[in-house]
Amino acid sequence: MGKPTGFKEFTRELPSKRSVEERLNNYSEFVEKYSEEKLNQQAARCMDCGVPFCHHGCPLGNIIPEFNDAVYRKDWKEAYDVLISTNNFPEFTGRICPAPCESSCVLGINQPPVAIEEIERHIIEIAFEKGFVTPRKPNLRSGKKVAVVGSGPAGLAAAAQLNYAGHSVTVFERDDAPGGLLRYGIPDFKLEKWVIDRRIAVMEGEGVVFKCHANVGVNVHINDLLREFNAIVLTGGSTTPRNLDIPGRALKGVYFAMDFLKQNNKRVAGKDPYANASIESNMLAGEVLATGKNVVVIGGGDTGSDCVGTSNRHGATSVTQFELLPKPPAERTSFMPWPTYPMLLKTTTSHEEGCERQWAVATKEFIGDVNGNLKALKIVDLEWKITDDRPAQFVEVKGSEREIPCELALLAMGFVHPQHEGLIKELGVELDSRGNVKATEKEYRTNLPKVFTAGDMRRGQSLVVWAISEGRECARKVDEFLNNNGNSLLETRDSALQMLA
Repeated sequence: MGKPTGFKEFTRELPSKRSVEERLNNYSEFVEKYSEEKLNQQAARCMDCGVPFCHHGCPLGNIIPEFNDAVYRKDWKEAYDVLISTNNFPEFTGRICPAPCESSCVLGINQPPVAIEEIERHIIEIAFEKGFVTPRKPNLRSGKKVAVVGSGPAGLAAAAQLNYAGHSVTVFERDDAPGGLLRYGIPDFKLEKWVIDRRIAVMEGEGVVFKCHANVGVNVHINDLLREFNAIVLTGGSTTPRNLDIPGRALKGVYFAMDFLKQNNKRVAGKDPYANASIESNMLAGEVLATGKNVVVIGGGDTGSDCVGTSNRHGATSVTQFELLPKPPAERTSFMPWPTYPMLLKTTTSHEEGCERQWAVATKEFIGDVNGNLKALKIVDLEWKITDDRPAQFVEVKGSEREIPCELALLAMGFVHPQHEGLIKELGVELDSRGNVKATEKEYRTNLPKVFTAGDMRRGQSLVVWAISEGRECARKVDEFLNNNGNSLLETRDSALQMLA
């Protein structure tokens, strides 16, 4: 490595953030950039360790020590080339990835780990500034056509890789612009949408065709795709939210988190906030804002955190977040040994902006007024019991039942499976026991000839970085299928790790 003693000389530092007061007034990203000196120091902390476990912590198999070394030497072209050899969209992962690579960093055994995610974000932004990111058009077209249904991170990765292999790729997106979860699930204060538009422009320059307002199974017939394309890749994501079927669920003021976030993202973009609202929700009842309301977010994950940040920007009277599970520890325990990904207490920037967090709490009833509007929640504390012979179970704490004021409840409890109505039912693909599209583990192929699937639609809800990995791996299998000889030149996580072995 460029500075073998760097991890001894420098400690972990993250870029500064704009003040809470300033960032609550807009939806802009607020994490600043490192100075050139700080970036050099953070890259210098990479250790030249004997076995770089960060490779295995990253679902993409990013070659992290090598790009850290290039950053330390200020060889930005090399750093960029190393990074994009395994990651199609580092501008996305550098902003919204929970960085499992950092949990596996060897330095993290007894010191704060290397700031890998921030270094990654800086590499790609410097690459754009210096003009390294240009359309990479294939030298030869195969004559084969591939339809990718869904333009989230898995679909974009599959499309990019298949295009590099020389196939003609068309991406079908049911919404008004590509990006899927990236565009209408992630708030702008975490990922501004010009970042997506910039990447889409590069992909279009490479020859990928995007068709929006194209809802396959609704206004686009699946038989047309089966007839016109040599292969189809399903990457529609896991979009059916987990519901909370308790008394009062139909009250006005109870909404799915993703509908709330999507409506706000469209509003920020200057678009119709009610377009394509889910049938299950009552978002079509009108504009949903947290302004002047007591907001309760039910669910302790990242989507819930995004609801917290959005509610704070609306000017909510109060924001509370519930989690069914007990409060996690702040540091690793004996049950979370390095280099596994630890389930630790995570305090996001949205929490820093203002939020009361409560753990081991269950919501028993939504309480409404005479006009059908939500006014309170009935909740109860939980006690978790762990035994050796069966999974953990919880019981209600006697005497803890109470009501709290709430005019807006957001259900952020995750997703159960992809939407079955429309595409999946019309196509007739098999489903697994969880309701996801069933596909062979290593081949990504469904029970139907020439139909493949990847991302959350196949594996269930997961991380953006896993979706990109799935899209890349699936593209390789589709390329092998189209070549009809079992060979592919596309690089994937597995091939990257094989090179390092």
